[in-house]
Amino acid sequence: MPFLPISVKEMNDMGIDHPDFVIITGDAYVDHPSFGTAIISRVLEKNGFSVCIISQPTSDKDFMRFGKPRLAFLVNSGNIDSMVAHYTAAKKKRSDDAYTPGGLAGKRPDRAVIVYTKTLRRLFGDVPIAIGGIEASLRRFAHYDYWDDAVRPSVLIDSTADLLMYGMGEKHIVEIANRLKNGEDIKSLHDILGTCYAVNVNDYIPESAKECPSFEQVSEPSEKGKRQYAISCRIQQEQHDSVRGKRVIQRHGDLIVIQNPPTPKLTQAEMDEVYALPFMRDYHPSYKALGGVPGIEEVKFSIIHNRGCYGACNFCAIAYHQGREITSRSHESVLNEAKIISEMKDFKGYIHDVGGPTANFRFPSCKKQETAGLCPDKKCLAPNICPSVTVDHSDYSELLKKIRALPKIKKVFIRSGIRFDYLIADKDEEFFDELVKHHISGQLKVAPEHCSNDVLRRMGKPKIEVYEKFKKKFYEKTEKIGKKQYLVPYLMSSHPGSTVKDAIELALFLKKEGLHPEQVQDFYPTPGTVSTCMFYTGLDPFSMEKVYVPKTAQEKAQQRALLQYYRKENRKLVLDALKKAGRTDLIGNGKNCLIPPDRQTLENKADKKPQKKKKTIRNIHKPKRK
Repeated sequence: MPFLPISVKEMNDMGIDHPDFVIITGDAYVDHPSFGTAIISRVLEKNGFSVCIISQPTSDKDFMRFGKPRLAFLVNSGNIDSMVAHYTAAKKKRSDDAYTPGGLAGKRPDRAVIVYTKTLRRLFGDVPIAIGGIEASLRRFAHYDYWDDAVRPSVLIDSTADLLMYGMGEKHIVEIANRLKNGEDIKSLHDILGTCYAVNVNDYIPESAKECPSFEQVSEPSEKGKRQYAISCRIQQEQHDSVRGKRVIQRHGDLIVIQNPPTPKLTQAEMDEVYALPFMRDYHPSYKALGGVPGIEEVKFSIIHNRGCYGACNFCAIAYHQGREITSRSHESVLNEAKIISEMKDFKGYIHDVGGPTANFRFPSCKKQETAGLCPDKKCLAPNICPSVTVDHSDYSELLKKIRALPKIKKVFIRSGIRFDYLIADKDEEFFDELVKHHISGQLKVAPEHCSNDVLRRMGKPKIEVYEKFKKKFYEKTEKIGKKQYLVPYLMSSHPGSTVKDAIELALFLKKEGLHPEQVQDFYPTPGTVSTCMFYTGLDPFSMEKVYVPKTAQEKAQQRALLQYYRKENRKLVLDALKKAGRTDLIGNGKNCLIPPDRQTLENKADKKPQKKKKTIRNIHKPKRK
């Protein structure tokens, strides 16, 4: 099966004279199931629709390449939010982009969904446009925008699109396509699950729904406005459940944004069908001369076996995008993909990952959630694991054994997130033993994120004692089999709730552990997360408690520097942080100190030393008493 057309010549070669859909995307075209554009385009193709793709358009000529599609334009920013693709957490421009040919930065515009859609409106007028992908999904309501440092309206309003698809799109894209094919107007598609649309206030027919505070209320830059924003965030998070979620509305001036309940998760059979589609599993060959697309390297020989995450960390967008419900593929489906990978010409025998948002989740968190939905007011795993959670790694362990047994496969690694609190809760240690023995490539990356339990509570993470227990058992098992393997912890600075004292506590934890992290992540307030709500409002949206937020560039730099206290270039920042926190006891040469004394301190000591010596000499020369 060839790549889908990205040029008129390719379109003609495939016998398409007028495409049903044209997808506009901020990424290079990579036909691999880790890329949303690839999945949506192949799903449409399987259902009998013709699709052409315009990747990273920059000129009117690019947008007009295939003319007006028969049914609609579909717009996304790519695999990540375009602002995250362009800027670091310090709002500095990135020097590269893994989803662009040659890794070049700046090939998509800021706020790509808005720019692309408005360009289509200018060029094609009232053409049907649906937006989707993570940028649209996480900005579906009024949202705090870190780069503007202000609340922006729903991207549906800003972009002037007709329909917004949120979450994973396989089900609703097919329904949209079929209904457009049957002659329905896109402006009338108001009952499709997993979509948002806007209507004029005068045309709104009241119905059962949860109403968020309006855009005008949540965007007011006052304590009252921020409280309304936190209330809005909680409503949106609570209703993002395909079993019990209700319709959610939010007024924007004369318009009302209406979110239909989430699409039910894919069944295992449906998910198997998606991953059996004829992906080329590589970037379009036209990019080869430009250096290829770096983003394929991490996933080319990897397998996604599940979706969703009931871990639902507050700073992570996965639960609000994919949902907290778990869907997993069958063993047969995963093994078929492993066999396909093993036949690829550049395969060296190593499956890089068999994972997903959380690698060791295969089934729903508990029996109750399948019929009643996930609990709206508590997490499954934090701060303590819920007694109702079914902890079982046997199916995942069996799947990995089957993959290892396939011809041409030398090793199967797990590089995506292992949820260590879930792992350590399993009384059957077979999977833990298998993991340590077979599935680690020297280092296992895990995400304790912090060591302060106050900060971990705000993150929605387990207590540090859980990580300590896991770490102890990991090294015991590693030593038992005679291997040298290490844990590499992901750590985050400046998360809401983290004071300078908490950052110092984390620095001391790192010193005790003997860890010198080469990279640390400063908290990045991205749209749609609970942590971003805390960052903007200073409130925990679920408890409405006040939360300390490190916001100044100086404090954020200090907290980040403390995680790499051992670097000479960080000395001034660490010194200032220690003085600010009243922890000058950590300045010195003692084993518990973070940095040695500064030059001035040494000079002062040097000045004082001769004085003591003179005093001693003077005493020595005093006349002896008789």
